Amino acid sequence: MDPDIIKKLIEQGLPDSVATVEGDGRHFEALVVCDAFAGKRLVQQHQLVYQALAGQMHDDAIHALSLRTLTRAAWEQR
Repeated sequence: MDPDIIKKLIEQGLPDSVATVEGDGRHFEALVVCDAFAGKRLVQQHQLVYQALAGQMHDDAIHALSLRTLTRAAWEQR
């Protein structure tokens, strides 16, 4: 799996999101900034990202994914 494909899947599945993805083909790190995360617990934010990736996690195309999720306001404050 290519990091650019993961980026596209996340951004398509979470409208108005911006994702940065790095990885070696099986293990990935993603930073996802999206206002849909507002008011949600961290686990709920991660679930939104996993939903955007559809079956990629279950099909073992992505073996491991480390997520960092932020709203736009949180991103701008850091």
